[in-house]
Amino acid sequence: MVSARHYADLAEGLRDRGWDVEVWTSNRACRDESVCYPPREVWRGIQIHRIRKPRFRSGSSIGRVFSIVWMIAAWTLALWRRRPDYPDVVIVGTDPPLSILTAWTVRFFRKDARFAHWCFDLYPEAAVADGMLSPDCRLERFLKRLARPAYRNLSLIADLGACMRRRLDLYGHQAAKETLVPWALVEPGEPSAPDPEVRTSLFGDAKLGLLYSGNFGRAHSHEAFFELARVLKEDKIVFTFGVRGNRADFLRDQIGRDDTNIRIAPFASEAELEARLSAADIHLVSLRPEWEGLVVPSKFFGSLAAGRPVLFDGPADSGVAAWIREHRVGWVLNSQTRESIVRELRALAGSKDRLTEMQERCHRTYHRHFSKDVVLDEWDRALRSCRGGL
Repeated sequence: MVSARHYADLAEGLRDRGWDVEVWTSNRACRDESVCYPPREVWRGIQIHRIRKPRFRSGSSIGRVFSIVWMIAAWTLALWRRRPDYPDVVIVGTDPPLSILTAWTVRFFRKDARFAHWCFDLYPEAAVADGMLSPDCRLERFLKRLARPAYRNLSLIADLGACMRRRLDLYGHQAAKETLVPWALVEPGEPSAPDPEVRTSLFGDAKLGLLYSGNFGRAHSHEAFFELARVLKEDKIVFTFGVRGNRADFLRDQIGRDDTNIRIAPFASEAELEARLSAADIHLVSLRPEWEGLVVPSKFFGSLAAGRPVLFDGPADSGVAAWIREHRVGWVLNSQTRESIVRELRALAGSKDRLTEMQERCHRTYHRHFSKDVVLDEWDRALRSCRGGL
């Protein structure tokens, strides 16, 4: 999982900045619960404690609920028992959902405990957007009432942008607030030149190649990209989708016989990721309006790290749209901007100098504002402030 990589990087980064870091997680693999890991391990100088968890049916709703309850209870008991070396700050994420309840349960008996929350997505709101819960149903109202005191027991909330922060503020918490985004998994030192073989495999002899690379699920859309591609079909501008996820097959089925400039590519492994991202001229990122403030597409940061501008199909007041406008690193696609974007893409297809200038600006923007070192320094500062400057 991408979030697991970010937490591993966070643990290492805090260790390098003078923190004594421990990790408390489950003993079972995320995607295959038949796989178990040892109860304790030292990984790169970081002590990992793995909580024994029964093998629940994670694919079922009941199994997922039991897994969530088990982990929250286990974390609570583990933290209650920690004496005298109690942690200065406990960081909780969003996997499993509602992990923040640990802050509430622990602080029943440890009022001095300090909790920080890195909010990758919001629950139960994400479950509503995903269609798992009906809006304003009894269960959604119950889960929000359950989450409210958990948020109020946090000392620090790290959100992924202004729209997510607005949703979090509805819970009435008093925690310190920071925007700490997920950095790119690959951070080239300069905008990478395309590998000719990878470029040809993705885009053929296209004058301009646009790439969607990553997960394609219920939070993502393709319709506006397909419409744009059809307008540009005669301009040798190619749109390629290298995707996986619960709507990847649906995406493939939407490509018609005449869509000769819309292609599907195999999903890229992490080892192939840098070559894949640098093969494109522009990257595609999407977010459906109902998911605004619930998740932030992490591929946005990977695109900038590769030195590639972003064509974003999503809410105009979302965090990604705001960053695009602020730093001039792409375009926000909608009915009002489509004609001007068509003109710009045609111009870029005929002007490599303009494209190179834009790519260099994207790369500089990433390293000034969103890189791993920048965000880890902000984490270090925020956590020390959370714990009184220790």
